[in-house]
Amino acid sequence: MSELRIKSKATPNQDGSVIKVTPEDAGWKYVGFEVYHLQPGQTFEKETEDLEVAVVLLSGKADAKTNSQAWDNIGERMSVFDDSPAYTVYVSSNDRVELTALTDLEIAVCTAPGKGTYEAHLITPEDVVVAQRGYGSLEREIHNIIPADKPADSLFIFEVFTPEGNWSSYPPHKHDEDNLPQESYLEETYYHRVSSPENGFAIQRVYTHDKSLDETIVVKDGDLVLVPKGYHPVSNPPGYKLYYLNVMAGPVREWKFTNDKDHEWLLAKN
Repeated sequence: MSELRIKSKATPNQDGSVIKVTPEDAGWKYVGFEVYHLQPGQTFEKETEDLEVAVVLLSGKADAKTNSQAWDNIGERMSVFDDSPAYTVYVSSNDRVELTALTDLEIAVCTAPGKGTYEAHLITPEDVVVAQRGYGSLEREIHNIIPADKPADSLFIFEVFTPEGNWSSYPPHKHDEDNLPQESYLEETYYHRVSSPENGFAIQRVYTHDKSLDETIVVKDGDLVLVPKGYHPVSNPPGYKLYYLNVMAGPVREWKFTNDKDHEWLLAKN
């Protein structure tokens, strides 16, 4: 199995975790990512220390609080494939976040270096700009949870819904060089959910121009794919819906990327 593919645990740990990847685990510096499956009444809590943290409610409802804020009964969708954006709790460094599950709850805990710039706040579905990107078999739906124009010290977070038979993150692009204003260095994770967990799959390729990295990964439901560098397109076969949660962070909070010149011509057709 590719070292870039992290499988979810079939049975959650005692704390509910099914994925835990630190920057040290990934061999990089900025992005950390965790997924928890919590039962009603079960609690997740985390001291943020020197990190900023965004907790995305993938499915289910919860009460949430930080050192200074509290929100009761947040969350709407019971599946990532329900037609609505997620609730997200943003927490700055030197704070604390706690969520108590009111229903079965799946959360993604996204972390990156924080500077304590922004107060804890709740990102509601109404705050999330939904956009269509691409055309034809390249079309997909983007939920902009924390895009470039929203407050954060390091994090970018997006949800992407790729229809059956379509491609996304395509034409392929990369952001692995600290070479602003042309390109920014951003580490990235893809957390995939497939509408048919038993049979469904997707394909993700991660490759560099010189092919020193060139992996084609069969993605199953609940898999995390690490993108340390290179281009990283995704293909969703016919018959299944594909969801993924993107998390990006780097030394400078700018998203500047370079398209693969071999496939950039496709943009002219849009």
